[in-house]
Amino acid sequence: MRLVTVDTENAFAAFGLPGIPGTDEFWAAARTPASAPAKDGGWTTLFLWRGSEPASIDFESWSAAVPLRRWGDTDCWYAEVRMPARLRVTYQFLAGGAAYADPFNPVGAGGDRSIAATPDAPDQPHWPDVGACDVLPLPRARIRWASARLSGRRTVSVHPAGGGGPVVLLLDGDDWLHLHPAVTAFDSAVASGEMPPVTLVFLPAKDRAAEFACRPELWEAIRDELLPLVAESGIPADPDRLVVAGQSLGGLSALYAALEFPDLVSRVACQSGSFWWTPDAMNLPDPMSGPLGGTVAARLREHPGLSGLRIAFDVGEHETGMLPHCELTESLAEQAGATVRVSRSASGHDRAGWRHALLRDVAWALG
Repeated sequence: MRLVTVDTENAFAAFGLPGIPGTDEFWAAARTPASAPAKDGGWTTLFLWRGSEPASIDFESWSAAVPLRRWGDTDCWYAEVRMPARLRVTYQFLAGGAAYADPFNPVGAGGDRSIAATPDAPDQPHWPDVGACDVLPLPRARIRWASARLSGRRTVSVHPAGGGGPVVLLLDGDDWLHLHPAVTAFDSAVASGEMPPVTLVFLPAKDRAAEFACRPELWEAIRDELLPLVAESGIPADPDRLVVAGQSLGGLSALYAALEFPDLVSRVACQSGSFWWTPDAMNLPDPMSGPLGGTVAARLREHPGLSGLRIAFDVGEHETGMLPHCELTESLAEQAGATVRVSRSASGHDRAGWRHALLRDVAWALG
């Protein structure tokens, strides 16, 4: 990624924005991000911010922050950012020591983030556009889980999509509740017939680095404490048919569970699993510079067989550091006998890019 400098007298007209920047007419028509084809491929994308102080754009994982330039002495700040083909990315504006969603973009992710997509990024059916001020629908059913193994209490939301069915355990459940409208998306996918009825269990993480490491405590607690609570709750659910869906460290944990708890986990939807992980990876200058595939790859090489495992792997096609780790893990899982599906999302390491894969791969994992 690099910041593009062009003749700003003509730049905004190229993005279809009329009027002189900073005027009321201009702001009334302003809708960004707006993309135009770049001469050497990809896109040049315009971002706007209205204010009196300097601001910058903070992208999630895809690039470093980009400072905005001021249009003369107006309240108009802008950046023209080179983006590759096929990219969906979460971003926010940083100004005055605070973070803000993009007021000119109707597609949000929580109260202080927005989502940009290049024109060639694939659609994400079933995921509605949600603004920064919109309140997402939340499940009515909640389970208060006081775990003896994990210590502490947490609230687990449960939603029977289409009346309920096999349990879909969503790791990092709070993100799928409060940043991305998973309840609405799964309801829509079930109603369209693309997925059977399922019961969503939104599991919040209290300490991701500890809970999602390759350790048994989380999965012992899920097996012995949480799933019995779901079964006893009166909410329609089939805990004996379980799909685990996880992203990043959650994806690592989901595959670890399939390897170490095969009687519990035999269906996995994994997006951008952190397969670089080893116990000392975070002590390295670059955590991804350790052995390819990390601890999970070493375990796969010695595994006696995974014929009962059905696992869908997805990773962002712009995650250059992650791809070698994921590719090796995918190959080793298939060699060990798992039924494997592999795909790439039009994103970096970003939940906004994984959303379609989540629905598609859960449906596939259920067969």
